[in-house]
Amino acid sequence: MIFKKQIIYMDNAATTALDPKVTQAMLPFFEQKYGNASSSHQLGRQAKEALERSRSVIAKSIGAKAGEIFFTSGGTEANNFAIKSVAFANRSKGNHIITTKVEHECVLNSCKWLEKQGFKATYLDVDKEGFVNPEEIEKAITPKTILVSVIHGNNEIGTIQDLAAIGKVCRKHSVLLHTDACQSYCKTDLDVNKQQVDLVTLNAHKIHGPKGVGALYIREGVNILAWQSGGGHEGGLRSGTENIPGIVGFAECVKQGASKTHRKHMTALRDKLIYGVLKIEGARLNGPRGDKRLCNNANFVFPGLVGETIGGYLDQKGICSSTASACTVHTNEPSHVLQAIGLSKEEAEGGLRLTISRFTTEEEVDKALKALPGIIAKIR
Repeated sequence: MIFKKQIIYMDNAATTALDPKVTQAMLPFFEQKYGNASSSHQLGRQAKEALERSRSVIAKSIGAKAGEIFFTSGGTEANNFAIKSVAFANRSKGNHIITTKVEHECVLNSCKWLEKQGFKATYLDVDKEGFVNPEEIEKAITPKTILVSVIHGNNEIGTIQDLAAIGKVCRKHSVLLHTDACQSYCKTDLDVNKQQVDLVTLNAHKIHGPKGVGALYIREGVNILAWQSGGGHEGGLRSGTENIPGIVGFAECVKQGASKTHRKHMTALRDKLIYGVLKIEGARLNGPRGDKRLCNNANFVFPGLVGETIGGYLDQKGICSSTASACTVHTNEPSHVLQAIGLSKEEAEGGLRLTISRFTTEEEVDKALKALPGIIAKIR
């Protein structure tokens, strides 16, 4: 094993364990190479070199230029940065934004906040598997539309949207396209040029990197306002002393994780998990099957049961799961994603999300599959 695990962790959509190789890459920048990247002395130069090397690694992984990558504190900040800054920068062109009903809360809440500032937002429906129809996006575009924001890989049900088709529509109408790729990054193909995406949100802690660091890809030439004022860091768009250890760790987890071998491993375990859980009477899969689903995601509903209760029993057996996004636990509301794909509020309460990682083993999946049927039977 890469690292010792006392529990069976199947909540990797919430966060992942730090890869030990990432830890090792970060340590020198805490202990010896701790300079500020804006300083001109040798420690500062070391930090600056590490910063730019890391920027290049992340840019290359999505087909971008190094100068189009801007580091942030994570996915939530990057999504806010993209949507709000683009909206205000392009207000003279229009005030309309299009998104979907299955976005992460930070995207939905950014759009709702903009509505209070005089912008208009359209929240598109999705089908029963969570897909938005590119034709519906095209129908929703008006002369005042300035931005479309569509999540790439859904954080709850794993649906992978057809970015290339959506990008084609947006480019045809000269509308900017933003995608939240926090869950899909390194788990499916992402190329900003082939898919014609203008802004992409990325983060590290979903792919065995550190928490508190993310990035926003901004295509060269996109009109966008600075996110925060200060000393002009990150091309003047996101001032503040860069988190060099975190950024180095981000680049290292991309190096370690961007492998089709890892994807095949996760896909095989995902399919085994889905096949096994669907043997339980009444269990239903949420989201699509096959290559249109994130390789690490399995999401089920058990009608008549409460997902929190199932998760509690799993936790007692040392198995970590979730019912929805970790960012929704404070609302105590059933998943908006499950309701958007047609489940009632009561059905959505029976949701259970199991998400694996490249370090998950077949033995762990087998143990989870052995435990779950008994738990469901006991609750019933």
